[in-house]
Amino acid sequence: MCPFCLFYRSRPEVAILDKLKIKLHYLLPKLWLTQLAGWFANKKAGAITQFAIKTFAKTYKVDMNEAKESQFHSYSTFNDFFIRALKENARPIVEGDEILALPADGAVSQLGLIQDDLILQAKGHHYTLEALLAGNFMLADLFRNGQFITTYLSPRDYHRVHMPCDGLLKEMIYVPGSLFSVNPLTAANVPNLFARNERIICVFETAFGPMVQILVGATIVGSIETVWSGMVTPPREGIIKRWSYPQADKSGAIFLKKGEEMGLFKLGSTVINLFPENSVQFNKDLISGSVTLMGEQLGSIINVSNNNNGNNDAISDNT
Repeated sequence: MCPFCLFYRSRPEVAILDKLKIKLHYLLPKLWLTQLAGWFANKKAGAITQFAIKTFAKTYKVDMNEAKESQFHSYSTFNDFFIRALKENARPIVEGDEILALPADGAVSQLGLIQDDLILQAKGHHYTLEALLAGNFMLADLFRNGQFITTYLSPRDYHRVHMPCDGLLKEMIYVPGSLFSVNPLTAANVPNLFARNERIICVFETAFGPMVQILVGATIVGSIETVWSGMVTPPREGIIKRWSYPQADKSGAIFLKKGEEMGLFKLGSTVINLFPENSVQFNKDLISGSVTLMGEQLGSIINVSNNNNGNNDAISDNT
């Protein structure tokens, strides 16, 4: 038996405490807390802001040596500190046109095969592609029996999200939802966590077919932004929103290279990537719990698509 399991067996009060935390999490006014946190994080409160930044950095052991601005006084708001940029070349991007890069600093929550339309959330918990993709069954069909990776960004991590490969943006979909925390405890105990939380679905055309990168919201995540549209949420209007983008040869097309920044979280959260069946192979060293650094190898392309037009039609017909 693993040491973690032995710890829980010898400390039953810990498991009881976790159950209490989950029950309380259902009762928390998550939207109100998130709005309050977002309000404070944007305030230039001088000494109060500096105290909050220094306390946070000490509590979570944030490594400021790799930050572009390593001095706390360089940040006038907590959000400025939280979305801090890194020094140039702090995250080298793995080379090779056929090599995929990890999109974010954090840890692998789960990864592997999509079983028909089922994605593993945690032991004993699955959710469906269609639920994750807001009922878009035609988009979901493109990823049946494909592969997924879920990356959890802890409070101490770098919170900008980058591209795992070259991609032409086809569509962005905002999906309203709950604001449950997305830490390992909630992932193991809240059913359909990622399919019920607020999220932004970004659909890209790539060399191997469609690829989806999803930014999942959570409690205290004040906002989510993309580089092409700025802040997407808030406002939180309770309706699904869709934005379509032009082909590569048209004005306004958005093409991002591997390793380029595509979005960020102002506090928290999780990134989910979806890949079509038989299109990519993940790095064999990546397992649940693996620490990730943006730019290191995620895997490799094993099947370059010869049918991008067909995939584009399937995407545009239903999104």
